[in-house]
Amino acid sequence: MEASVTAVPRVWFVTGASRGLGRAFTEAALAAGDRVVGAARDVSPLDDLAARHPDRLLAARLDVTDRAAVVDVVDRAVRHFGRLDVVVNNAGALFMGMVEEFTEAEARAQLDLNFFGALWVSQAVLPHLRAQGGGHVVQVSSIGALGGFPSTGLYSASKFALEGMSEALAAEAARFGVKVTIVQPGGYWTDLYARSTAAASNPAYDPLREELARQWAEGSIDSEPRLAAEALMKLVASDDPPLRLLLGSMVYDLAFDISKRRMDVWAGWEEVSRAAEQAVPAPGAGPT
Repeated sequence: MEASVTAVPRVWFVTGASRGLGRAFTEAALAAGDRVVGAARDVSPLDDLAARHPDRLLAARLDVTDRAAVVDVVDRAVRHFGRLDVVVNNAGALFMGMVEEFTEAEARAQLDLNFFGALWVSQAVLPHLRAQGGGHVVQVSSIGALGGFPSTGLYSASKFALEGMSEALAAEAARFGVKVTIVQPGGYWTDLYARSTAAASNPAYDPLREELARQWAEGSIDSEPRLAAEALMKLVASDDPPLRLLLGSMVYDLAFDISKRRMDVWAGWEEVSRAAEQAVPAPGAGPT
């Protein structure tokens, strides 16, 4: 991937770096002359990059659901490269199934990886970013955080949780010079669906599943991950990055459409909403 070499090489920490968008982000950072800690459960797919960039890529085996391991690997990364400039929470997986179909173990596994994994990394890097007076945390969310969709409800739940936490994190960390951006990608040619886990199906939902299959059979034109990586490089180069960044025309249009529909519903129920609030003194409070 062609990229301009940065004047001062940055240090990246990328989770889920061995495949998909994480791999594209890692390649783009290395092409820009930066240094990267590529973290993944299986780092063998990074062997070719490590051979080409032995001094600038540190492949770190990591399960982000293991909080102690996250802290250990982050500390090791800082000792190795001296600092962290860009942290990309990209590790994640897709668990598919109707909400009723998920077992407790499956639901917890989805949240453990997509939400708690990003939380543990965010907590582990913050002391280092605060101490150095800056840094940029990029939380890779999803189109699934724009709304809940049939068969991806638990995935959406994990991304909604990630975004709520990240908005608070952005407000808390800003005073230390630390920036936070939530990135919402649309469709990219990765193996997210190929590696998805499916809950045991309930026959009651078969008609809905068939309807969804017909919609998906029409096909979607996804994009190459390198385009997301190019957008990310522009994001981290900005002096004033946004809290949220949509990636792709489809997700951009969908975000505006969903927002408008929500605003229309809120406006239609405005009278009921406003009638539900009337400020009164605290119960039991005496006259002032």
